[in-house]
Amino acid sequence: MNRDNSNAVRRSQYFLPTLKETPAEAQIVSHRLMLRAGMVRQASAGIYSWLPLGFRVLKKIEQIVREEQNLAGAQEFLMPTIQSADLWKQSGRYDDYGKEMLRITDRHAREMLYGPTNEELITEIFANDVRSYRDLPKNLYHIQWKFRDEVRPRFGVMRGREFYMKDAYSFDLDASAGRVAYNKMFIAYLRTFARMGLQAIPMRADTGPIGGDQSHEFLILADTGESEVFCHRAYLDMDVMTADVDFADDQGLAAMVDRWTEHYAMTDEMHDPAKCPVAKDDLVEARGIEVGHIFFFGTKYSEALGARVVGPQGEDTAVQMGSYGIGVSRLTGAIIEASHDENGIIWPAGVAPFQVGLINLRQGDEACDAACNGMFDTMRAAGTEVLYDDRDGRAGVKFADMELIGLPWQLIVGPRGLKNGVVELKNRASGEREEVSAEAALSRLAG
Repeated sequence: MNRDNSNAVRRSQYFLPTLKETPAEAQIVSHRLMLRAGMVRQASAGIYSWLPLGFRVLKKIEQIVREEQNLAGAQEFLMPTIQSADLWKQSGRYDDYGKEMLRITDRHAREMLYGPTNEELITEIFANDVRSYRDLPKNLYHIQWKFRDEVRPRFGVMRGREFYMKDAYSFDLDASAGRVAYNKMFIAYLRTFARMGLQAIPMRADTGPIGGDQSHEFLILADTGESEVFCHRAYLDMDVMTADVDFADDQGLAAMVDRWTEHYAMTDEMHDPAKCPVAKDDLVEARGIEVGHIFFFGTKYSEALGARVVGPQGEDTAVQMGSYGIGVSRLTGAIIEASHDENGIIWPAGVAPFQVGLINLRQGDEACDAACNGMFDTMRAAGTEVLYDDRDGRAGVKFADMELIGLPWQLIVGPRGLKNGVVELKNRASGEREEVSAEAALSRLAG
């Protein structure tokens, strides 16, 4: 039984500084709502403090990412945020990032940097500790803060300078095995986003400064997306969660990737209207937000940094590598961009900070207080994540706050309903309301 008191909290005791007015600096929906819902506060340009409600969402997203990486066979570890510049000079990338890279000199005049990504460091770790092909394959990942000094940080956590990211790195003996690792991450990404209530569309992408010859970015459709997207309508109805996935079945994974790449899907950077094979009626033109990016780049880093193993015939072989990134903090904003209405956020259940918002319409009324306290204790004992608005305030304020923070369910208790033996249960996404007994409501929410 889950007795974690952090999963059942009273609003009067919870640090949740909601705002009625939208701060002037917020330009897009997710930035406005994250500020108003008391999820984040700006510390400096493009750098945010995550307040309790926002931090809960961040950790929910992180846990889904972690579970799907583990399921696909990746192993979690942790690398530091500060790296030596020497590694980046060895790989030839030290100057590629230009002013986006935050360069640091320590007290001993050693050149350091705040890592924007970790290909160099993970390759050094591998090169120092793996010698034989018998130790392959390997896929290592961590979830860590990164920093890129954007010239114009904007849109809140969608394009900040400091961001929380999952980055994984695969190591294989040959290109064929490397493609298998790539396919595992491809499917793991689709599953990850689906569990967050998102329909992600994989699109072939430019490899950019990461390098390599194969890359896909995963975009979700949203009116405020930074990219223009062109894709076949079939993607809107595809659901990766309906298929059983065996990550040990290389052929099955390849077939799944083929199904998810057989239709046309391009961002405006790669879309050529003259060569687009999709009929006009089947072509979706929309805007999209990138939420993940995967790369297969062969021996680009292993050759430069000496990540080599002894092969089965005794030959010295540079390993084949790939890297796979998910913007965990960026996903928080992306989910809001894709799921909101005029009243506030609409959280998918998998990432909601709490599942239930319990609203006491008349704090201080003996019957209301007793009913709410009883239901709160029952849900807490059952492990249901509940935020109980027990403040002594107007019902309108409580309703507005619950709509703003967007919990999947609202359980509303008032004196009139209690006289009739009912409470009100509202589904935030559909807006549907129904009056049921307290016992029926608790049974529904526990399920």
